[in-house]
Amino acid sequence: MCGRITMTYRDKLALAEELGVPPGQLPEDYKPRYNLAPTQLHFFVTLEREDRVLYTARWGLIPSWSKDNKMAYRTINARAETADTSPAFRAAFKRRRCLVPADGFYEWHGKKGDRQPYWFHRPDGKLIYFAGLFEPWFPEGKDKPPELTFTIVTTDANNYLGRIHNRMPVVLDQQAQEAWLFPGEANVPDLKALLKPAPDDALVARPVSKEVNNARNEGEELLDEVVLDKPAY
Repeated sequence: MCGRITMTYRDKLALAEELGVPPGQLPEDYKPRYNLAPTQLHFFVTLEREDRVLYTARWGLIPSWSKDNKMAYRTINARAETADTSPAFRAAFKRRRCLVPADGFYEWHGKKGDRQPYWFHRPDGKLIYFAGLFEPWFPEGKDKPPELTFTIVTTDANNYLGRIHNRMPVVLDQQAQEAWLFPGEANVPDLKALLKPAPDDALVARPVSKEVNNARNEGEELLDEVVLDKPAY
């Protein structure tokens, strides 16, 4: 599962450069996010005429056939095993694949009511690119502009993350990113071969404040490491 992400870059120009897009494609009101939650606005990257293009969208894919947005909380993640066959995701899997950038994500360990968040990120602090799918949804009929929505694809956890949770977002390296974004007709076996757990050394984790558990909380202090009596790592 992937239910909260971070994008803590302060420098908009540096972020655009790493994303490989013009700075003007980032939202005008861009600001760092330390606790970005489902149904909130984020952005994804796709490929158009061999160039990367950034779009702002809402987290929680709503299929074009849905009459309302109530299912958005149930579609924040697409399972790699069924993304190509699920009614909610199969059209996007064929034609609307994307990268969802972040510089970290949270997973929780412990019993319900006393769950400890861990922040997973790259050792070098650079961007993570999740395999994503996107879909335009027409909330008030097709005479209105569509709202873009997206989901993050998940797979089995690797050994490192598996101490916390049995699922993890699909993290794509540079070569896999290009293959995932390729706009041609979907070659299902080849695409699904990309949706595998990241190597055990791709990410590191640290326990952070339980203030993360409330999606209304924001701020860089959420990422401060906390000392635990019995840490999972």
